[in-house]
Amino acid sequence: MTDPNALIQLENLEKVYYTAELETHALCDVNLTIRRGEFVTVTGPSGCGKSSLLSILGLLDTPTRGDFTLAGKSVARLRRNERAHFRNREIGFIFQAFNLIGSMSVSENVALPLMYRKLSRDERGRRVDDALEKVGMAHRRDHRPSQLSGGQQQRVAVARALAGDPAILLADEPTGNLDSKNSVMIMELLCDLHREGATICMVTHNPDFVAYAQRRIALLDGRVVADEITATAARGA
Repeated sequence: MTDPNALIQLENLEKVYYTAELETHALCDVNLTIRRGEFVTVTGPSGCGKSSLLSILGLLDTPTRGDFTLAGKSVARLRRNERAHFRNREIGFIFQAFNLIGSMSVSENVALPLMYRKLSRDERGRRVDDALEKVGMAHRRDHRPSQLSGGQQQRVAVARALAGDPAILLADEPTGNLDSKNSVMIMELLCDLHREGATICMVTHNPDFVAYAQRRIALLDGRVVADEITATAARGA
């Protein structure tokens, strides 16, 4: 039965990579629902399928078999240009490596994904200002990435993901390149965004950061082996 609050639904999803001599099953019979407003972490050892899952959720890859519905739309078989259009409007990416363009200012980096939409200059400017304000980086809008700390660069990357008002934020090890202090700051920022209504799916190897989310999904050998409410969510914190 379809969940009316579901933002993402995966049914019997599989991903198989083929080479001349090898068939690798990256994801096997994955059934998963992520509801609007949830903060979900995906955990598991290296090679368990986390990257494959995030690539499919982000419309960067396609499943070999199974159904994938995002925001009420079946996306598994969209054409390439349709996927790119849908990805730009519905998904915000936060990467481990920040992926900011060094020759651009903070505000220009945040505005970049909006350039692919038919938005007026004023609307783009408003969205950039709002996103930078949310992450506490409005005062650095004219700086270059090289003038920022790692934590500040990641805040700008979060702002870039937010500016498009996506249906879901996909975070791939967003604290992986940060020290412990800045890692906690980014996790607290994600929690603040979640409290404001953002839907977040985050891949992490850090067990301490699982507690920031409502729910943990564990993968092993391409299969979901655990899907549980976190202790923090159970306490209502």
